[in-house]
Amino acid sequence: MTEGVGLAVRHGFGPLGLHRIEADVQPGNARSRRLVERLGFRREGFSPEFIRIGGVWRDHERWAITAGMPVRDLTDIRTDHRRRR
Repeated sequence: MTEGVGLAVRHGFGPLGLHRIEADVQPGNARSRRLVERLGFRREGFSPEFIRIGGVWRDHERWAITAGMPVRDLTDIRTDHRRRR
């Protein structure tokens, strides 16, 4: 998953020319939080009752990365992924 999201971020900043990419993560979703942290996203805020999922309003953390920030090297990410298995 990390490799795929990392490739999407690089594509967004490269060929698509985006300046900013955001990710909204539920606070209890530790895997998603680790994923955005590994890629270099920074936590920018908290949005209470942000998205309704399964009939329940869920809080989310707002994470972002901008074109000027370093995106972690994908080689390192692939190595980290293999170590966890």
